[in-house]
Amino acid sequence: MSLIVFPAIDLKGGQVVRLAEGDMDRATVYGDDPAAQAMLFAEAGAQHLHVVDLDGSFAGHAVNADAVESIVRTFPGHVQLGGGIRNRASVERWFELGVSRIVIGTAALKDPDFVKEVARDFPGGIVVAVDARDGFVATDGWAEKSDMEVLDLARRFEDAGVAALLFTDVGRDGMLKGCNVQATVDLARATDIPVIASGGVAGIGDIRMLAIHAVDGIEGVITGRALYDGRLDLATAIALANA
Repeated sequence: MSLIVFPAIDLKGGQVVRLAEGDMDRATVYGDDPAAQAMLFAEAGAQHLHVVDLDGSFAGHAVNADAVESIVRTFPGHVQLGGGIRNRASVERWFELGVSRIVIGTAALKDPDFVKEVARDFPGGIVVAVDARDGFVATDGWAEKSDMEVLDLARRFEDAGVAALLFTDVGRDGMLKGCNVQATVDLARATDIPVIASGGVAGIGDIRMLAIHAVDGIEGVITGRALYDGRLDLATAIALANA
């Protein structure tokens, strides 16, 4: 089984950035042309892209819509989008504009019926973000920690028809500490929904480990800072993930 490698484009103020541990005050700017960055990833062989409207995550509505639209117009593959998408109108708008998958995080915890409804109406189109801090679900742009355990949130959507669970260990995100492979595999084994790994990918070793566990239900991996800092070559990662 192969693994999907999702290069990440996180947007803040129209710029391509990476945050450390989800902290908006600890943002590193990597460029001011998101569409050009998307094309660089496409030229390296990426067929999937993970885009996050960081400002939207905190605001609860689209803030970097122009940048996202430019990426969707430019990138020839599939765009997976998250960040502040919490109502049906937003979901419908982004699908109409050509987004392939919508990632829903905060609303999955606070309004599960909404998520189940759109998952039913847009088969294969909805990804539930399971953002973990110390084993509990983090919400509202990771600023808040809930009292719900990760597995409880995942199981809530097992029969809902969601395409995948996006599991992020918030404490590792943007820190190059290495992906929390064990926690990701544990989640994949405990649920029948495919899991996408995210947070902390440091290099090719993380890709290799996750690819081994594709048979356990790991569908893909999101990587950002390792690519931008030159610690991971995207073409090499994609080749290994498809080996």
